[in-house]
Order: sequence, then C-alpha cells, then structure tokens
Amino acid sequence: MKGVLLVNLGSPESPTPKDVKPYLDEFLMDKYVIDVPFLLRALLVRGIILQTRPKKSAAAYAKIWWDEGSPLVVISKRMHAKVKQLVDIPVSLAMRYGNPSLLSGLQELHHKGVNEVLLFPLYPQHAMASTTTILELAEELRKKHFPEMKFTIVPAFYNKPDYLKNLADSIKDHLKGFDYDHLLFSYHGIPERHIRKTDITKSHCKIDGSCCNTPSPAHEFCYRHQCYETTKQVVKLLGIPEGKYSQTFQSRLAGDKWLTPYTDVEINKMPERGIKKLAVVTPAFVSDCLETLEEIAMEANHQFKEHGGEEFLAIPCLNDSDDWCKTVSNWITNWSNTSMSVKVDSEKINA
Repeated sequence: MKGVLLVNLGSPESPTPKDVKPYLDEFLMDKYVIDVPFLLRALLVRGIILQTRPKKSAAAYAKIWWDEGSPLVVISKRMHAKVKQLVDIPVSLAMRYGNPSLLSGLQELHHKGVNEVLLFPLYPQHAMASTTTILELAEELRKKHFPEMKFTIVPAFYNKPDYLKNLADSIKDHLKGFDYDHLLFSYHGIPERHIRKTDITKSHCKIDGSCCNTPSPAHEFCYRHQCYETTKQVVKLLGIPEGKYSQTFQSRLAGDKWLTPYTDVEINKMPERGIKKLAVVTPAFVSDCLETLEEIAMEANHQFKEHGGEEFLAIPCLNDSDDWCKTVSNWITNWSNTSMSVKVDSEKINA
C-alpha cells in the first residue's frame, strides 16, 4: 500500500525560552546544519549559542505567533488537510524538528498498512541543511523501525513548470495594486562550504559568478544554482525587465562565509539608489515562518523605511493556496498511478 509523508522544517512548541531552547538544540546540533565535528558543534551550540539565543529567538517567535500556534505548523496542517482531500492514498505530515515528528509520521502511515512511502520534503531547492537531513533521518528510522518500508524521494522541484506557475501567479496576484520599483527574491542563506560539499563532481562549484550558469551534473544538488534558476524562470513568466529585480540571501550566522549578496545589506542600500517601493518574495519556503514573517515582513520592512524607503510589500509564501495544494496532489496522484501501472504491467509479464 502506498502513502505520502509531507515534511517541513518544524517549530518550537511555544514562543518561550523554555520551549525554544530544546528546539534550537535539536536544530543546531544537526550535523547537516552546523557541519563541524561533534565536540566542536556541542561547544559552539550548547556552550555559547544556547546560553543567549533562546531568549532572543523566543521574542522573535512571540511577534509572529498565532492563536492556533506556530504559523509554519498551522499552515502545514492546513495544506496537509487540503491535500488529503484531493488524493486517494494516505498522507501524513511531519516536521524535521519538533512535532509532529518524522517517527510519528512514519508510524501513522505504518498503522494504515503503508509500505511504500513517497517522502516529500517541502523545499523547492535542495540543501544539506533541509533536504539531506530529512532523508538521512527518515532512512535511519526506516532501518530501525520499518525495515519493510520502501521510500521514493520527491527531488527538489525548483524547476517544475507547475510549481513555477503557482509561484509566478501568486507573486502576480499580490503585486496587483502595488506599483513597485523593485522585486527582490530573498532566499535563505547557507554557508558556501555546503555548496562545495554537495558538489557531486567535486570540482564544478567555485561560486565565481559563472559556475551556476554552466551546465553540470552538480546542479542536481546545488542550492545556489537552483535559487538562481527559480528566479530566472519566475521572472521570465512574469515578464519583469532586467534591473527591476534582484536576488539575495538571508538569515546568515556570524563568523562564516555565507552566500552573498546579503538581504539586509542590499535592502538598506536600495532607498539611496532610488528604490522607494519594494516588494520581497521568499521562494526558499513554501510556508510562511519566522524567516518570512519576522525577518522580512517586520525587520526588513522596518530597516527599509529607516533608510528612506516608503512602501514595502512582503509577498506571502504559497502556504495552503488551492493552486499549490492541487499541484502537490497532482504530483502525488501521478506517482501513485505510475507505480501502480508499473506493478500491473509487471504482473502481466509474469503471468
């Protein structure tokens, strides 16, 4: 029997230091997030970051928290509910960090008799700190608890025409009535070394301004290339002229070289360049979260206006929009039907 596990990032249980601390510990101690040896990671995370960060992060979460709970989790549950109504096989929801856990999601499918699982990381672009860590943990849990299960992985969908159309249509809808000077595509940042670590050719990714535009097998797992390709295709669909859009990376940690240009630095420069009306979209996420609601819609908005900007529009993620849920359900149905047809053909051959 086939089933699907949708997986998103996750969230603390509440916007309090008490609940934020274990969440950050689970997140930052992940070897795919802070990819240094365990003892150094533990010293950095538990000896330094967790001594001060939980209070600061809790305050940020408190600013965006909904009555129903964490926006990311609430939105993911709404999307999950819609997708379930559109498909004929079981669909469960899990978070990489926090609850509902990956283990509980797989257990739910197992209890329904599912032994073929479509693992669906809800990230358009592939990255170590998002996609890889989900797949590695899922495989670890499968071996330990569900050895009879088989996984099929949904790869990065940054270049899928229906996803790109959903994203372009959403941007177009939200831009109606907003006479913007500039559209900024802000993606979550990652350390440059993550790009090199995921380079399957071990030589292509030089982050030199040309490698992302030069065809290579490395692009299958290159987050930077996939971000630029997302922007390129969406801009093409929207017909936005050169010079009226740009791309940046947000949410860096100090003390390391992360992908540039940095969102906050670039936004602060825009008013002096004559950009007074700015729209920002965050296509590294399909669900609004701390990084979109607090970092962009609140903080970036404030900084833009502090530096002379006049109007700022934070474009929501795809969230649980009907078109996006329909796209996800279509992918699921296509997988289910294709798998079933292959099985039927195989039985006919055996017969």
